[in-house]
Amino acid sequence: MTDRQEDRQEQSTWRMIQTWAAKAVNAVELLPVEGSKGEEEIARLKLSLRSTLGAVAQYTGGILVQHGWLRILGSGSLRLPRRLTEWNEGTLELTERRLDGALLVADDVMGGFFALNFGAFDGGHGDVYYFAPDTLKWERFGVPYSDFLEWACSGDLDLFYETFRWPGWKEELERVRGDQAFSVYPPLCMSGEQIQKRSRAIVSVEEVWGLTAGGRA
Repeated sequence: MTDRQEDRQEQSTWRMIQTWAAKAVNAVELLPVEGSKGEEEIARLKLSLRSTLGAVAQYTGGILVQHGWLRILGSGSLRLPRRLTEWNEGTLELTERRLDGALLVADDVMGGFFALNFGAFDGGHGDVYYFAPDTLKWERFGVPYSDFLEWACSGDLDLFYETFRWPGWKEELERVRGDQAFSVYPPLCMSGEQIQKRSRAIVSVEEVWGLTAGGRA
């Protein structure tokens, strides 16, 4: 493959992502890259720009879906101050990571985490897995990263998160930064009251990770 052909493929991947965002059913915001962070991120990840994940890391500071309910990690931004590599504490080649054998690529404000499987889970190599805060288990999402990103843009997120939402959630979401999430009490994994009757506190996503998925990694 010539350099020109490779460049065309790289640009084609990025244009595809831009098209998904432009035609998205859900509100999607591609955060701009800050300085050289995109180039630094793709170098640390050692990914091709022809890959969807590589294009997101290179060309975006991250992606906010439904006004930040879902956060897809990129090279970092003031509004999403977590870089892919820093959040994962290493690169794809390192074994000592936040989640060994997987790469965390996105999360939601309710304490759900999305990860690409590279051996952490049985089966589905390269597929997305979801840590569900209501079961405290990693569940196979069943699609590769590119399909996950397309789903985030135009999938039925309202149905997926139906039991996690309450009247006025959009207004409450405005107070949550990209490095924060809701801590719910009683926890979502406990049966009982509907979500609107449970208390919610805004805490760091690091704290939520440590109390839920991190304790089971």
